[in-house]
Amino acid sequence: LGMIVNPVNSVVPAMAELYKKKGLDPMKIVGITTLDVVRANKFVGEIAGKNPNYINIPVVGGHAGTTILPLFSQDKIGK
Repeated sequence: LGMIVNPVNSVVPAMAELYKKKGLDPMKIVGITTLDVVRANKFVGEIAGKNPNYINIPVVGGHAGTTILPLFSQDKIGK
């Protein structure tokens, strides 16, 4: 289940608890935020010397720190 919600760092753990109560696997939930995608696109654009408007780096996981996971391999410029 991909959840595009705000605040992702609060809603995703709450949904994981609901999944547990229903006997579902809470590890099947990922959080996605547009802000983190925009930041990843800008970062890759700066490094690659490309316009970030043409880059699309999906970001999953938490909102910061060790839980955030940009999926660089999913964009041809980000690879």
